[in-house]
Amino acid sequence: MATAWLRAILILPGNVLVTIPALLLYFTGYEWPGGDRLPQTIGGAALILAGLWLAAWTMLLFALVGQGTPAPWNPPKRLVVSGPYRHVRNPMITSVLAMLGGEALLAGSAAIAIWLGVFFLINVVYFKLVEEKKLEQRFGGEYTEYRRNVPRWLPRLSAWTPPVPWERP
Repeated sequence: MATAWLRAILILPGNVLVTIPALLLYFTGYEWPGGDRLPQTIGGAALILAGLWLAAWTMLLFALVGQGTPAPWNPPKRLVVSGPYRHVRNPMITSVLAMLGGEALLAGSAAIAIWLGVFFLINVVYFKLVEEKKLEQRFGGEYTEYRRNVPRWLPRLSAWTPPVPWERP
């Protein structure tokens, strides 16, 4: 299982958060901005730390509750509807967006900020056309009920509680 997780992390968020931003900086002739950047540094670091915390939490839930990884080649066997998943359906993507936002602020890079927008749009389309259909096929009525009650991108303020017969820890 550790190998599956390592592969999933290196291929998915590793490319989105490291490889693509590094290539963008390289090909745009990036130079570290000078001057007083304390607010951007604090804001960027806060976003990255919050994103890392949320990513770790959601990945732990996928491993322990879902018994799988976020990768399509080893998806969770159980629908995860606990922790941040009670507020928003895609907290892993939220964590990646936060980290990308932090990178854009830290580096002062418009290219990374644009990549953040492109990455979000790719996921909007992917989740709507592919991921949600697969989840509905895999988890049936549980996922339909979950989708009806938990928003895709903007978190609900109060945590949703699933029906008792299939409540998850």
